Amino acid sequence: MPVRLYVGNLPKELDRKELQDVFVEEGDSVSAKVITDRKTGKCRGFGFVTVQTDEIADQIVEKYNGFMFKENPLKIEKALPRKKGKGDKPEGASEEESRPAAKSSGAGKKKKSNRGGNTSSSSSSSSSSSSDSVQPDPRWADQLEKLKEMLNAQTTN
Repeated sequence: MPVRLYVGNLPKELDRKELQDVFVEEGDSVSAKVITDRKTGKCRGFGFVTVQTDEIADQIVEKYNGFMFKENPLKIEKALPRKKGKGDKPEGASEEESRPAAKSSGAGKKKKSNRGGNTSSSSSSSSSSSSDSVQPDPRWADQLEKLKEMLNAQTTN
C-alpha cells in the first residue's frame, strides 16, 4: 500500500521535476507532488512524496529529513491521512473535525448577525421564537429588557 510523506520547507521557486530529482536514487517507484498557490502558481512551501512501502518511507525520512535543498533544510515526515469528503470521516475523528468548514462557519455567522445589527429586530425575533433556543447577548440584556417593556407599553395603548 502506498505511503505518503510530507515534505516541508520547500523554496517558492520549485517544480515537481526538481523535487522528484532529489529522490531519484531511491528508485522509480517514488513520485513527487509540489503544492502550488492557485493565483501565483508558485510553490506553497510543501509537497508530498509517495513511496510503495513503509520501509522505504522510513528510509527516506531517516536519510532526507534535514537534507539541505536550495539552502533550505527539508522537513520530511509521514503525512497525516487525507480528510474525507462529505459524510465520510477518518477513523478516530470527532464530529466537529469531520464537519465541513463552511457549515460550521455559517452557523457562527448566523449567531453573530442576531447579536450585532438592529436591536429592535433582534427583540422581535426573540419574542416570536422560544426563549430556550436563543439567549440574548449578556452585554445587551438590560437594554433588551428596556426595549421589551417599551414595546409592551406601546401595544397595550
